[in-house]
Amino acid sequence: MLDKILIANRGEIALRILRACKELGIKTVAAHSTVDRDLLHVRLADESVCIGPHPAAQSYLNIPAIISAAEITDAVAIHPGYGFLSENADFAEQVENSGFIFIGPTPETIRQMGDKIAAISFMKKMGMPCVPGSSEPINDHDTETIKLARSIGYPIIIKAAGGGGGRGMRVVHTESHLINAIALTRSEAKAAFNNDKVYIEKYLQNPRHIEIQIIGDGCGNAIYLGERDCSIQRRHQKIIEEAPAPGITPKQREEIGELCAEACRTMKYRGVGTMEFLYENEKFYFIEMNTRIQVEHPITEMITGIDLVVEQFRIAAGKKLSCAQKDVKIHGHAIECRINAEDPQTFTPSPGLISYFHAPGGPGIRVDSHIYGSYNVPPYYDSLIAKIIAYGDNRELAMARLRNALDETVIEGIRTNIPLHQDILRGNTFQKGMVNIHYLEKWMNM
Repeated sequence: MLDKILIANRGEIALRILRACKELGIKTVAAHSTVDRDLLHVRLADESVCIGPHPAAQSYLNIPAIISAAEITDAVAIHPGYGFLSENADFAEQVENSGFIFIGPTPETIRQMGDKIAAISFMKKMGMPCVPGSSEPINDHDTETIKLARSIGYPIIIKAAGGGGGRGMRVVHTESHLINAIALTRSEAKAAFNNDKVYIEKYLQNPRHIEIQIIGDGCGNAIYLGERDCSIQRRHQKIIEEAPAPGITPKQREEIGELCAEACRTMKYRGVGTMEFLYENEKFYFIEMNTRIQVEHPITEMITGIDLVVEQFRIAAGKKLSCAQKDVKIHGHAIECRINAEDPQTFTPSPGLISYFHAPGGPGIRVDSHIYGSYNVPPYYDSLIAKIIAYGDNRELAMARLRNALDETVIEGIRTNIPLHQDILRGNTFQKGMVNIHYLEKWMNM
Protein backbone atom coordinates (compact mmCIF):
# COMPACT_ATOMS: atom_id res chain seq x y z
CA MET A 1 0.00 0.00 0.00
CA LEU A 2 0.92 3.68 -0.17
CA ASP A 3 3.17 4.91 2.66
CA LYS A 4 1.91 8.46 3.13
CA ILE A 5 -0.98 10.39 1.60
CA LEU A 6 -1.59 14.12 1.49
CA ILE A 7 -5.30 14.96 1.82
CA ALA A 8 -5.98 17.99 -0.38
CA ASN A 9 -9.48 18.76 0.87
CA ARG A 10 -11.44 19.70 3.97
CA GLY A 11 -14.56 18.82 5.96
CA GLU A 12 -16.27 15.45 6.14
CA ILE A 13 -14.61 13.96 3.05
CA ALA A 14 -11.14 14.77 4.40
CA LEU A 15 -12.01 13.00 7.65
CA ARG A 16 -13.46 10.06 5.69
CA ILE A 17 -10.19 9.71 3.76
CA LEU A 18 -8.12 9.99 6.94
CA ARG A 19 -10.11 7.24 8.67
CA ALA A 20 -9.55 4.89 5.73
CA CYS A 21 -5.83 5.66 5.86
CA LYS A 22 -5.68 4.83 9.56
CA GLU A 23 -7.41 1.49 8.96
CA LEU A 24 -4.70 0.60 6.46
CA GLY A 25 -1.76 1.98 8.44
CA ILE A 26 -1.13 4.76 5.91
CA LYS A 27 0.42 7.95 7.29
CA THR A 28 -1.51 11.15 6.63
CA VAL A 29 -0.79 14.79 5.89
CA ALA A 30 -3.63 17.31 6.20
CA ALA A 31 -3.30 20.30 3.88
CA HIS A 32 -5.45 23.11 5.26
CA SER A 33 -6.20 26.82 5.05
CA THR A 34 -5.55 29.19 7.94
CA VAL A 35 -9.19 29.15 9.03
CA ASP A 36 -9.31 25.33 9.02
CA ARG A 37 -6.55 24.61 11.53
CA ASP A 38 -9.16 23.27 14.00
CA LEU A 39 -10.80 20.82 11.61
CA LEU A 40 -11.06 17.34 13.07
CA HIS A 41 -8.95 15.65 10.39
CA VAL A 42 -6.23 18.28 10.87
CA ARG A 43 -6.11 17.45 14.57
CA LEU A 44 -6.00 13.70 13.90
CA ALA A 45 -3.53 13.63 10.99
CA ASP A 46 0.08 12.55 11.50
CA GLU A 47 1.18 15.87 10.02
CA SER A 48 -0.49 19.06 8.87
CA VAL A 49 0.59 21.85 6.55
CA CYS A 50 -1.05 25.25 6.14
CA ILE A 51 -1.28 25.95 2.41
CA GLY A 52 -2.69 29.48 2.48
CA PRO A 53 -5.39 31.86 3.73
CA HIS A 54 -9.11 31.06 3.72
CA PRO A 55 -9.99 32.06 0.13
CA ALA A 56 -10.06 28.75 -1.76
CA ALA A 57 -8.11 30.26 -4.66
CA GLN A 58 -5.20 30.84 -2.28
CA SER A 59 -5.34 27.46 -0.54
CA TYR A 60 -7.47 24.50 -1.67
CA LEU A 61 -7.22 25.61 -5.32
CA ASN A 62 -3.55 26.61 -5.06
CA ILE A 63 -1.79 23.87 -7.04
CA PRO A 64 1.84 24.92 -6.30
CA ALA A 65 1.08 25.14 -2.56
CA ILE A 66 -0.48 21.66 -2.47
CA ILE A 67 2.37 20.06 -4.38
CA SER A 68 4.92 21.86 -2.20
CA ALA A 69 3.14 20.50 0.88
CA ALA A 70 3.51 16.98 -0.51
CA GLU A 71 7.19 17.59 -1.24
CA ILE A 72 8.16 18.88 2.20
CA THR A 73 6.32 16.07 4.00
CA ASP A 74 7.57 13.26 1.73
CA ALA A 75 4.05 12.17 0.83
CA VAL A 76 3.86 9.71 -2.06
CA ALA A 77 0.28 10.39 -3.17
CA ILE A 78 -2.37 13.10 -3.12
CA HIS A 79 -6.09 12.47 -2.60
CA PRO A 80 -8.26 15.34 -3.92
CA GLY A 81 -11.58 14.26 -2.34
CA TYR A 82 -14.51 15.85 -4.18
CA GLY A 83 -14.99 19.44 -5.30
CA PHE A 84 -12.04 21.85 -5.41
CA LEU A 85 -9.36 20.27 -7.70
CA SER A 86 -10.76 16.73 -7.81
CA GLU A 87 -11.75 16.96 -11.49
CA ASN A 88 -9.04 19.36 -12.61
CA ALA A 89 -6.97 17.61 -15.29
CA ASP A 90 -4.17 20.17 -15.05
CA PHE A 91 -3.85 19.48 -11.32
CA ALA A 92 -3.73 15.71 -11.88
CA GLU A 93 -1.11 16.23 -14.56
CA GLN A 94 1.07 18.47 -12.40
CA VAL A 95 0.80 16.02 -9.50
CA GLU A 96 2.04 13.16 -11.66
CA ASN A 97 4.70 15.26 -13.39
CA SER A 98 6.01 16.18 -9.93
CA GLY A 99 6.54 12.52 -9.13
CA PHE A 100 3.47 11.90 -6.95
CA ILE A 101 0.56 9.52 -7.39
CA PHE A 102 -2.77 11.17 -8.11
CA ILE A 103 -5.51 9.16 -6.44
CA GLY A 104 -7.98 9.32 -9.29
CA PRO A 105 -8.19 8.85 -13.05
CA THR A 106 -5.51 9.83 -15.52
CA PRO A 107 -5.37 13.50 -16.59
CA GLU A 108 -6.43 12.43 -20.09
CA THR A 109 -9.56 10.73 -18.80
CA ILE A 110 -10.49 13.67 -16.57
CA ARG A 111 -10.03 16.02 -19.50
CA GLN A 112 -12.14 13.90 -21.85
CA MET A 113 -15.00 13.31 -19.39
CA GLY A 114 -14.82 16.87 -18.05
CA ASP A 115 -15.88 18.17 -21.44
CA LYS A 116 -19.54 17.19 -21.50
CA ILE A 117 -19.72 17.29 -25.29
CA ALA A 118 -16.69 15.01 -25.68
CA ALA A 119 -18.08 12.68 -23.00
CA ILE A 120 -21.46 12.40 -24.72
CA SER A 121 -19.81 11.80 -28.08
CA PHE A 122 -17.71 8.99 -26.61
CA MET A 123 -20.70 7.40 -24.87
CA LYS A 124 -22.77 7.50 -28.05
CA LYS A 125 -20.04 5.53 -29.81
CA MET A 126 -20.22 3.01 -26.97
CA GLY A 127 -23.94 2.54 -27.59
CA MET A 128 -24.97 4.48 -24.50
CA PRO A 129 -28.45 6.07 -24.70
CA CYS A 130 -28.15 9.89 -24.57
CA VAL A 131 -30.58 12.79 -24.39
CA PRO A 132 -31.44 14.12 -27.89
CA GLY A 133 -29.35 17.23 -28.52
CA SER A 134 -26.43 18.86 -30.29
CA SER A 135 -23.38 16.70 -30.95
CA GLU A 136 -20.96 19.64 -30.89
CA PRO A 137 -20.70 23.12 -29.32
CA ILE A 138 -23.22 25.72 -30.44
CA ASN A 139 -21.64 28.14 -32.93
CA ASP A 140 -22.35 31.82 -33.58
CA HIS A 141 -24.72 31.15 -36.48
CA ASP A 142 -28.09 32.00 -34.97
CA THR A 143 -30.06 30.60 -37.90
CA GLU A 144 -28.44 27.17 -37.51
CA THR A 145 -28.99 27.22 -33.76
CA ILE A 146 -32.67 28.10 -34.13
CA LYS A 147 -33.11 25.32 -36.67
CA LEU A 148 -31.38 22.83 -34.37
CA ALA A 149 -33.56 23.82 -31.40
CA ARG A 150 -36.70 23.38 -33.50
CA SER A 151 -35.59 19.91 -34.57
CA ILE A 152 -35.00 18.91 -30.93
CA GLY A 153 -38.28 20.45 -29.78
CA TYR A 154 -38.97 22.86 -26.93
CA PRO A 155 -38.41 23.04 -24.03
CA ILE A 156 -34.66 22.65 -24.32
CA ILE A 157 -31.82 23.11 -21.86
CA ILE A 158 -28.56 24.93 -22.57
CA LYS A 159 -25.57 23.44 -20.77
CA ALA A 160 -21.96 24.49 -20.28
CA ALA A 161 -19.56 21.94 -21.78
CA GLY A 162 -17.21 22.39 -18.81
CA GLY A 163 -19.97 22.69 -16.22
CA GLY A 164 -20.66 20.76 -13.08
CA GLY A 165 -22.15 20.96 -9.62
CA GLY A 166 -25.49 22.08 -11.00
CA ARG A 167 -24.08 25.28 -12.50
CA GLY A 168 -24.03 26.44 -16.12
CA MET A 169 -27.54 25.38 -17.12
CA ARG A 170 -30.56 27.30 -18.40
CA VAL A 171 -33.96 26.04 -19.54
CA VAL A 172 -35.55 27.69 -22.60
CA HIS A 173 -39.25 27.22 -23.29
CA THR A 174 -39.73 29.45 -26.34
CA GLU A 175 -37.72 30.38 -29.42
CA SER A 176 -37.87 34.09 -28.61
CA HIS A 177 -35.63 33.55 -25.57
CA LEU A 178 -33.15 31.17 -27.19
CA ILE A 179 -30.34 33.41 -28.47
CA ASN A 180 -30.24 35.62 -25.39
CA ALA A 181 -30.24 32.55 -23.13
CA ILE A 182 -27.27 31.10 -25.01
CA ALA A 183 -25.34 34.36 -24.61
CA LEU A 184 -26.05 34.46 -20.87
CA THR A 185 -25.06 30.82 -20.36
CA ARG A 186 -21.84 31.34 -22.32
CA SER A 187 -20.95 34.33 -20.17
CA GLU A 188 -21.65 32.42 -16.95
CA ALA A 189 -19.71 29.38 -18.19
CA LYS A 190 -16.69 31.49 -19.05
CA ALA A 191 -16.70 33.09 -15.61
CA ALA A 192 -17.27 29.84 -13.69
CA PHE A 193 -15.29 27.30 -15.73
CA ASN A 194 -13.06 29.38 -18.03
CA ASN A 195 -14.77 27.59 -20.92
CA ASP A 196 -17.59 29.27 -22.82
CA LYS A 197 -18.58 26.27 -24.94
CA VAL A 198 -22.26 25.37 -24.56
CA TYR A 199 -24.54 22.75 -26.08
CA ILE A 200 -28.28 22.05 -26.32
CA GLU A 201 -30.30 19.09 -25.09
CA LYS A 202 -33.97 18.21 -24.98
CA TYR A 203 -35.37 19.23 -21.60
CA LEU A 204 -37.10 16.17 -20.17
CA GLN A 205 -40.28 17.07 -18.29
CA ASN A 206 -40.35 14.69 -15.33
CA PRO A 207 -37.15 12.65 -15.17
CA ARG A 208 -35.49 11.04 -12.20
CA HIS A 209 -31.75 11.44 -11.59
CA ILE A 210 -30.15 7.99 -11.51
CA GLU A 211 -26.42 7.36 -11.32
CA ILE A 212 -24.28 4.25 -11.65
CA GLN A 213 -21.21 3.73 -9.46
CA ILE A 214 -18.24 2.19 -11.26
CA ILE A 215 -14.69 1.17 -10.36
CA GLY A 216 -11.84 0.54 -12.81
CA ASP A 217 -8.26 -0.53 -12.16
CA GLY A 218 -6.67 1.24 -15.12
CA CYS A 219 -5.77 -2.08 -16.72
CA GLY A 220 -9.01 -2.59 -18.60
CA ASN A 221 -10.99 -4.16 -15.75
CA ALA A 222 -14.13 -2.40 -14.52
CA ILE A 223 -17.26 -3.25 -12.57
CA TYR A 224 -20.47 -1.47 -11.56
CA LEU A 225 -21.87 -1.33 -8.03
CA GLY A 226 -25.52 -0.68 -8.68
CA GLU A 227 -27.36 2.61 -8.88
CA ARG A 228 -28.41 5.55 -6.70
CA ASP A 229 -31.47 7.77 -6.99
CA CYS A 230 -30.54 11.43 -6.48
CA SER A 231 -33.80 13.05 -7.58
CA ILE A 232 -34.42 15.13 -4.45
CA GLN A 233 -32.67 18.31 -5.59
CA ARG A 234 -32.87 22.06 -5.19
CA ARG A 235 -31.37 24.16 -7.98
CA HIS A 236 -29.66 21.05 -9.32
CA GLN A 237 -28.01 20.43 -5.94
CA LYS A 238 -28.67 17.00 -4.42
CA ILE A 239 -30.21 16.89 -0.94
CA ILE A 240 -31.28 13.26 -0.41
CA GLU A 241 -29.92 10.15 -2.14
CA GLU A 242 -30.86 6.50 -1.89
CA ALA A 243 -29.67 3.13 -3.14
CA PRO A 244 -30.86 1.08 -4.83
CA ALA A 245 -33.20 3.35 -6.83
CA PRO A 246 -36.89 2.53 -6.25
CA GLY A 247 -38.50 0.74 -9.18
CA ILE A 248 -35.31 -0.18 -11.06
CA THR A 249 -35.41 -3.89 -11.84
CA PRO A 250 -32.41 -6.23 -11.62
CA LYS A 251 -32.55 -6.59 -15.41
CA GLN A 252 -32.45 -2.82 -15.96
CA ARG A 253 -29.60 -2.52 -13.45
CA GLU A 254 -27.59 -5.17 -15.25
CA GLU A 255 -28.18 -3.71 -18.72
CA ILE A 256 -27.25 -0.11 -17.91
CA GLY A 257 -24.54 -1.15 -15.47
CA GLU A 258 -22.80 -3.35 -18.01
CA LEU A 259 -22.89 -0.51 -20.58
CA CYS A 260 -21.16 1.74 -18.02
CA ALA A 261 -18.58 -0.87 -17.10
CA GLU A 262 -17.81 -1.60 -20.74
CA ALA A 263 -17.28 2.11 -21.45
CA CYS A 264 -14.82 2.22 -18.53
CA ARG A 265 -13.03 -0.88 -19.76
CA THR A 266 -12.63 0.73 -23.18
CA MET A 267 -11.09 3.91 -21.76
CA LYS A 268 -9.10 1.88 -19.18
CA TYR A 269 -10.66 3.95 -16.44
CA ARG A 270 -8.65 4.19 -13.22
CA GLY A 271 -10.33 4.65 -9.86
CA VAL A 272 -13.93 5.29 -8.85
CA GLY A 273 -16.38 7.22 -10.96
CA THR A 274 -20.06 7.82 -11.54
CA MET A 275 -22.14 7.77 -14.71
CA GLU A 276 -25.10 10.12 -14.35
CA PHE A 277 -28.41 9.61 -16.14
CA LEU A 278 -31.85 11.10 -16.49
CA TYR A 279 -34.48 8.36 -16.31
CA GLU A 280 -37.95 8.84 -17.79
CA ASN A 281 -40.57 6.41 -19.08
CA GLU A 282 -38.33 3.47 -18.13
CA LYS A 283 -35.48 4.76 -20.32
CA PHE A 284 -32.00 5.89 -19.29
CA TYR A 285 -30.31 8.92 -20.89
CA PHE A 286 -26.62 9.56 -20.17
CA ILE A 287 -25.81 13.17 -19.24
CA GLU A 288 -22.29 13.21 -17.75
CA MET A 289 -19.59 11.36 -15.87
CA ASN A 290 -18.03 12.42 -12.57
CA THR A 291 -14.41 11.27 -12.33
CA ARG A 292 -14.11 11.33 -8.53
CA ILE A 293 -15.57 10.02 -5.31
CA GLN A 294 -19.15 11.26 -4.84
CA VAL A 295 -20.66 12.92 -1.77
CA GLU A 296 -23.24 10.12 -1.72
CA HIS A 297 -20.77 7.22 -1.93
CA PRO A 298 -21.69 5.92 1.58
CA ILE A 299 -25.06 4.53 0.48
CA THR A 300 -23.35 2.38 -2.17
CA GLU A 301 -20.90 1.18 0.47
CA MET A 302 -23.78 0.28 2.77
CA ILE A 303 -25.62 -1.91 0.23
CA THR A 304 -22.53 -3.59 -1.27
CA GLY A 305 -20.12 -3.80 1.65
CA ILE A 306 -17.34 -2.40 -0.55
CA ASP A 307 -15.22 0.46 0.83
CA LEU A 308 -14.84 2.83 -2.11
CA VAL A 309 -12.05 4.93 -0.56
CA VAL A 310 -10.00 1.84 0.22
CA GLU A 311 -10.53 0.72 -3.38
CA GLN A 312 -9.16 4.09 -4.50
CA PHE A 313 -6.02 3.48 -2.46
CA ARG A 314 -5.58 -0.06 -3.78
CA ILE A 315 -5.93 1.02 -7.40
CA ALA A 316 -3.59 4.00 -6.92
CA ALA A 317 -1.04 1.54 -5.51
CA GLY A 318 -1.20 -0.45 -8.75
CA LYS A 319 -3.39 -3.29 -7.55
CA LYS A 320 -6.21 -4.81 -9.59
CA LEU A 321 -9.86 -4.80 -8.53
CA SER A 322 -10.52 -6.64 -5.28
CA CYS A 323 -13.59 -8.37 -6.70
CA ALA A 324 -15.23 -9.38 -9.99
CA GLN A 325 -18.71 -8.39 -11.14
CA LYS A 326 -20.12 -11.75 -10.09
CA ASP A 327 -18.97 -11.05 -6.53
CA VAL A 328 -20.96 -7.80 -6.25
CA LYS A 329 -24.18 -8.37 -4.32
CA ILE A 330 -26.73 -5.74 -3.34
CA HIS A 331 -28.31 -6.18 0.06
CA GLY A 332 -30.95 -3.99 1.67
CA HIS A 333 -31.53 -0.26 1.21
CA ALA A 334 -29.70 2.91 2.25
CA ILE A 335 -30.73 6.58 2.30
CA GLU A 336 -28.53 9.64 2.89
CA CYS A 337 -29.51 13.14 4.02
CA ARG A 338 -27.09 16.00 3.42
CA ILE A 339 -27.12 18.24 6.50
CA ASN A 340 -26.23 21.82 5.61
CA ALA A 341 -25.56 24.82 7.83
CA GLU A 342 -28.38 26.90 6.41
CA ASP A 343 -31.88 28.15 7.16
CA PRO A 344 -34.32 25.33 6.26
CA GLN A 345 -36.78 27.74 4.62
CA THR A 346 -34.73 30.54 3.06
CA PHE A 347 -31.54 28.46 2.54
CA THR A 348 -29.48 31.39 3.78
CA PRO A 349 -26.09 30.09 5.01
CA SER A 350 -25.80 29.82 8.78
CA PRO A 351 -22.11 29.75 9.75
CA GLY A 352 -21.01 30.21 13.34
CA LEU A 353 -20.12 28.44 16.57
CA ILE A 354 -21.68 25.05 17.27
CA SER A 355 -22.42 25.20 20.98
CA TYR A 356 -23.63 21.60 21.22
CA PHE A 357 -23.67 18.57 18.91
CA HIS A 358 -25.25 15.18 19.53
CA ALA A 359 -24.97 12.61 16.72
CA PRO A 360 -27.70 9.99 16.28
CA GLY A 361 -27.11 6.28 16.75
CA GLY A 362 -28.83 2.93 16.66
CA PRO A 363 -28.87 -0.03 14.24
CA GLY A 364 -28.03 0.85 10.64
CA ILE A 365 -27.10 4.49 11.30
CA ARG A 366 -23.89 6.04 9.95
CA VAL A 367 -22.86 9.68 10.41
CA ASP A 368 -20.10 11.18 8.26
CA SER A 369 -19.30 14.55 9.79
CA HIS A 370 -16.36 16.72 10.80
CA ILE A 371 -18.22 18.90 13.30
CA TYR A 372 -18.06 18.81 17.10
CA GLY A 373 -19.19 20.95 20.03
CA SER A 374 -17.29 24.28 19.99
CA TYR A 375 -16.42 23.92 16.29
CA ASN A 376 -16.84 27.17 14.36
CA VAL A 377 -18.41 26.65 10.92
CA PRO A 378 -16.64 29.12 8.59
CA PRO A 379 -18.62 31.17 6.05
CA TYR A 380 -16.12 30.64 3.25
CA TYR A 381 -16.88 27.13 1.97
CA ASP A 382 -19.71 24.77 1.09
CA SER A 383 -22.34 24.56 3.84
CA LEU A 384 -22.32 20.73 4.09
CA ILE A 385 -21.55 19.80 7.71
CA ALA A 386 -22.78 16.21 7.98
CA LYS A 387 -24.28 13.25 6.16
CA ILE A 388 -26.73 11.06 8.04
CA ILE A 389 -27.10 7.63 6.44
CA ALA A 390 -29.61 4.96 7.38
CA TYR A 391 -29.49 1.32 6.27
CA GLY A 392 -32.18 -1.35 6.56
CA ASP A 393 -33.12 -4.70 5.08
CA ASN A 394 -35.74 -2.85 3.01
CA ARG A 395 -36.64 0.72 2.07
CA GLU A 396 -39.36 1.06 4.70
CA LEU A 397 -36.98 0.13 7.51
CA ALA A 398 -34.28 2.47 6.16
CA MET A 399 -36.80 5.35 6.09
CA ALA A 400 -37.98 4.62 9.63
CA ARG A 401 -34.42 4.52 10.93
CA LEU A 402 -33.57 7.75 9.12
CA ARG A 403 -36.57 9.54 10.57
CA ASN A 404 -35.49 8.43 14.04
CA ALA A 405 -31.91 9.54 13.39
CA LEU A 406 -32.99 13.01 12.27
CA ASP A 407 -35.18 13.36 15.37
CA GLU A 408 -32.23 12.39 17.59
CA THR A 409 -29.72 14.77 15.99
CA VAL A 410 -29.02 17.93 17.97
CA ILE A 411 -26.97 20.79 16.50
CA GLU A 412 -27.18 24.00 18.53
CA GLY A 413 -25.73 27.42 17.82
CA ILE A 414 -26.43 27.44 14.09
CA ARG A 415 -29.41 26.63 11.86
CA THR A 416 -29.53 23.49 9.71
CA ASN A 417 -31.81 21.99 7.07
CA ILE A 418 -32.81 19.04 9.28
CA PRO A 419 -36.46 20.27 9.46
CA LEU A 420 -36.60 20.17 5.64
CA HIS A 421 -35.41 16.56 5.61
CA GLN A 422 -38.00 15.64 8.23
CA ASP A 423 -40.77 17.17 6.13
CA ILE A 424 -39.62 15.39 2.96
CA LEU A 425 -39.45 12.00 4.68
CA ARG A 426 -42.96 12.44 6.04
CA GLY A 427 -44.33 13.14 2.56
CA ASN A 428 -46.41 10.50 0.78
CA THR A 429 -44.71 11.04 -2.57
CA PHE A 430 -41.24 10.32 -1.19
CA GLN A 431 -42.47 7.39 0.87
CA LYS A 432 -43.91 5.83 -2.29
CA GLY A 433 -40.68 6.42 -4.23
CA MET A 434 -42.44 8.57 -6.81
CA VAL A 435 -40.25 11.71 -6.84
CA ASN A 436 -38.52 13.28 -9.85
CA ILE A 437 -35.92 16.05 -10.12
CA HIS A 438 -38.62 18.76 -10.05
CA TYR A 439 -40.48 17.38 -7.05
CA LEU A 440 -38.77 19.33 -4.26
CA GLU A 441 -38.98 22.77 -5.83
CA LYS A 442 -42.64 22.25 -6.82
CA TRP A 443 -43.44 20.96 -3.33
CA MET A 444 -41.72 23.95 -1.71
CA ASN A 445 -43.71 26.38 -3.88
CA MET A 446 -47.09 24.83 -3.03
